[in-house]
Amino acid sequence: MAKLNTNSNAYIIAYSCVMVVIVAFLLAFISSSLKPTQDVNVALDKKKQILAALNIRDLSNDASAKKYQEVITADAIVDVDGNIVEAGEQGGEKAGFKLNSADYKAGKLALYICNVDGKKISVVPVYGMGLWGPIWGYIAVAEDGNTIYGAYFNHEGETAGLGAEIKDSKAWQDKFIGKTIYDAAGTPVIKVLKSNEVKNPQSEVDAVTGATLTSNGVSDMLQDGFKKYNAALKKN
Repeated sequence: MAKLNTNSNAYIIAYSCVMVVIVAFLLAFISSSLKPTQDVNVALDKKKQILAALNIRDLSNDASAKKYQEVITADAIVDVDGNIVEAGEQGGEKAGFKLNSADYKAGKLALYICNVDGKKISVVPVYGMGLWGPIWGYIAVAEDGNTIYGAYFNHEGETAGLGAEIKDSKAWQDKFIGKTIYDAAGTPVIKVLKSNEVKNPQSEVDAVTGATLTSNGVSDMLQDGFKKYNAALKKN
């Protein structure tokens, strides 16, 4: 019987292929095993972001999950004409909660109907682009459909201390509270501008210092988002 030549190119290539297959299988198995836990964590983080827009923050994981179940009366899906496509449910996770930025761009919109201290508040997700990548936010709208109740923004990779402040600075997010969204004609007037450009403080917010492009991205994101949600906020 011929002795296996472990120094041959054929042996090395075959051995490498077998090891690659084994490692790939193990990684796939580990990823599959961890996915349920990862999905739960991703969903919890999204719930915390929605709660932050409602000015409900700094809760433990368990408290956040419980609060979300309590205050979110429906995660509806609406179209750009404000028609309800799917009503959603209490503590909603099966309708609008499942939508993403691609659905948003296609006109399939999530609308979170909330009850906060007896007030009917709507939360809408908005999506845009910052300096280095995607940015997004959740904006809570008061019962009149035209006043910001609270706001939360996030990003994928903005610069720490600059563009990242849209997420990291609660003080900056709080500047949106009480701002007017639409003018009398129903056109979005909410904007983010450099402080020396702000002419109407009722609907305009000072930009993040040193992060002009990211701030512009937030402004464009709000303008686009509230155009899409105009009819839905009027009807709901």
